[in-house]
Amino acid sequence: MKKAQDIFDKLNNVDEDKRIEAKSGSKIDRSLMETICSFSNEPGMGGGDIILGVECSGITNENAVKTYNAVGVEDADKLQSDIATQCSCMFNIAVRPDVSIEKLNGKNVIVVSVAELDTRSKPLYFKNEGLPRGAYRRIGPTDQRCTEDDMPLFYASSESYDSTVISDTSMDDVDENAISRYRTLREKVNPLAEELDYKDEDLLLALGACKKDANGIIRLTQTGLLVFGKSMAQRRLSPAMRIDYIRVPGTTWIADADNRFDTIDMRGPLILLVKRAYNAIVDDLPKGFVLAEGELQAERSTGMPEKVIREAIVNAFIHRTYRVNQPIQIIRYSNRIEIINPGFSLKAQEALGEPGSVLRNPFISAIFHETNIAETKGSGIGAMRRLMKKAKMVPPTFESDHTRNQFTARLLLHHFLGEEDVRWFESFTSFELSDEQKLALVFVREVGAIDNITYRQLSGVKSVRASKDLSRMVNYCLLEAKKHSNQTYYVAGEELKARIKKLNPPTSEPNPPSLDVNPPTLELLSTDLKNRIERIGKRTRDKELLLGIVVDLCKIKPRSISEIAKIINRTDNYVKHDLVAPLRERGSLTYTIPDMINHPEQKYKVVEK
Repeated sequence: MKKAQDIFDKLNNVDEDKRIEAKSGSKIDRSLMETICSFSNEPGMGGGDIILGVECSGITNENAVKTYNAVGVEDADKLQSDIATQCSCMFNIAVRPDVSIEKLNGKNVIVVSVAELDTRSKPLYFKNEGLPRGAYRRIGPTDQRCTEDDMPLFYASSESYDSTVISDTSMDDVDENAISRYRTLREKVNPLAEELDYKDEDLLLALGACKKDANGIIRLTQTGLLVFGKSMAQRRLSPAMRIDYIRVPGTTWIADADNRFDTIDMRGPLILLVKRAYNAIVDDLPKGFVLAEGELQAERSTGMPEKVIREAIVNAFIHRTYRVNQPIQIIRYSNRIEIINPGFSLKAQEALGEPGSVLRNPFISAIFHETNIAETKGSGIGAMRRLMKKAKMVPPTFESDHTRNQFTARLLLHHFLGEEDVRWFESFTSFELSDEQKLALVFVREVGAIDNITYRQLSGVKSVRASKDLSRMVNYCLLEAKKHSNQTYYVAGEELKARIKKLNPPTSEPNPPSLDVNPPTLELLSTDLKNRIERIGKRTRDKELLLGIVVDLCKIKPRSISEIAKIINRTDNYVKHDLVAPLRERGSLTYTIPDMINHPEQKYKVVEK
């Protein structure tokens, strides 16, 4: 069988995956080159295949997989030549993919087979952007821009970031209460542990929390500052290393600056912050009153297992990236808790909950494991799921966002298909839904959207079954599929919206942002802004002019990538990566829905200075 036919058959059976990419192929654009870069870089994947001249029809087949059609390419010889030219000059080293022209359903298509580079040649990156920004990895079916945390995959290093020495520190920056807490917890685990007899300085040396510099002076490492450092020292050296506990009324993030939320800022040694963060969460949870038979004193239960809350907090502490000066956010909505930490998961999202752990901060992790604060050997997420199911609550879900360099743990304060849900679903009888599908609808009702991976986390079903279940609910108009980048998300369809509205009549709570029905027009813009947009043409080299226009457009009102692209006559991909991303990094733009970055109705607004 020809390679093009083989790829085409796979697309129509399992859709795009990490080793296959389909593109219309009308031109050689940035998106194609990013895929070549990610296929070349991704460790252990063995490269991948790109087929040009194939489009997705948007219609699902009997296997609940999107249907692809061969549309062919024009001037295949020129495209083939352009690919070879771009691959030889755009990257830091020339790459030579195997490019061939084949017939598929009587139309010319191009197959680009990209081999994984050898270790010595990685990472491949766009030479005009440098590292890490110019390098890409293949994460699932998407191409993701690399961050500093990806670099150790390519450059072998014996020193992790949490073991690096901070020169402007001394033993005076150590909180004695934190060391005392470590000793107490360690003694409970192992009363005979030899390090319990060490002096404080020797103990910190043994834990990798401090090192001697070239002059023999004791200096704290990142581990020492974060786990044992005084609040004053942390504020001086890492001002954004804190926890923000945020109470948000209702179920959606409030983008309205006039409708403020309550925030508690927490800072201090991590080994002490676990309990403080846990207490902040538990104090806000509704508590039941239980008087056991024969007992004189009543207990108050939150319903949610204590270990789940603690494990979610500790997971954020030990797996976050400390290269980024950004706080951990614990957001308390009326129906859920979201714990958001900087740093995508180094473990594939599909493998979360499986045994084994990939450690970003091995020294910090070891301290929490040795004191029994955290689960060992990567079992924490699995334990959280088991405990939530045992408590008859919806299992936690986890979202790793490589693009935003962020990880979110989501805990719904909702029992698994409780009595109220059973009554609600009585009107759904004609749809013959499984319990897994019902649970997905509850999740969409509470959170606003769901994707394939989240559905699998909730239900425990495999990928193909998840696709079929979600597609059937789309066919029933219970869900509506939305495309964001290369990923599909599902929001409430018309049937589900009607039932949600009947269950919860409209209140004064602000609505989440929604897409405009009509495309943006220039008539609403100022004369100056319209003139600047007309001046840029199709190939302006003045990028600052483009960036300024994007800021001014979002200053008028929040706008989506597609809206901006239509106004300035650029592709969505160019606007996303070359204009909006740099403006977010500068702090000029921010998300309107920051708690769900890949929300299909995501927009961008100007940051108030």
